[in-house]
Amino acid sequence: MKTEVFLPDDYRPVESEPFMNEQQTEYFRRKLIDWKNDLLQGTKETIEGLQDGTRNIPDVADRASEETDRALELRTRDRQRKLVGKIDAALRRIDEGEYGYCEATGDPISLKRLDARPIATLSLEAQERHERREKVHRDD
Repeated sequence: MKTEVFLPDDYRPVESEPFMNEQQTEYFRRKLIDWKNDLLQGTKETIEGLQDGTRNIPDVADRASEETDRALELRTRDRQRKLVGKIDAALRRIDEGEYGYCEATGDPISLKRLDARPIATLSLEAQERHERREKVHRDD
């Protein structure tokens, strides 16, 4: 059974602590869960808006503008749906004790990077190498 970890409201992970100690792990778990809940709430609001927004707009330009807005909103929500999947994967890595470690090198990912992008799976250096390889192959 999971024990409750005390986490002060103003807690921020610091490099001087042991990497991925209980407090750091709980900090990132909460950050990921809060982010996921925000995304899901936004999705719920979009669905409600789309259901309410099926009104008859007589002006062709206004109707086209409305359709463009709706398409953009749906694309945004699709990106966020994919993001929820990545958040779920990060939460699984936390549960499995693998969170915070680079998938390519096994080295710890910097706390600064994890705080800015809590779904990161690569260290900054590994991510840059990955992007350089992608760019080289894309230019072919």
